[in-house]
Amino acid sequence: MAKAKMYDTHAVGKRKTSVARVYLAVGEGKILVNGRDFQNYFNRDSIKYMVTQPLNLLNVRDKYDVVINVAGGGPTGQAGAIRLGISRAITQLDPAARGELKKAGFLTRDARIVERKKYGVRGARRSFQFSKR
Repeated sequence: MAKAKMYDTHAVGKRKTSVARVYLAVGEGKILVNGRDFQNYFNRDSIKYMVTQPLNLLNVRDKYDVVINVAGGGPTGQAGAIRLGISRAITQLDPAARGELKKAGFLTRDARIVERKKYGVRGARRSFQFSKR
């Protein structure tokens, strides 16, 4: 990521095993994810919608340029991490928007992660098939 442009604020968002670093600057509404336009980075419309939810809620889609570095997990986890990061960054720039974002649930960290596998069983909880004889 070329940091030639000075960003107004940055925030970190996490979901499952994904971590997104979000940089926000006043601009014309460009969203870059890992150096690519987010329309090309994500291929499902539901995920594209999820990424832009905080911006659309506050009607500031064309007011900010967003540069995102995201790593880990899959598309859904990355989109959730980005949504949280954008919400936190907007809250830093405009504290008045916090109430609306919080009410919509965009400032809540989704703590659900995959449960670890236990010894002696097939998965986290699933046991091996029992045989009587």
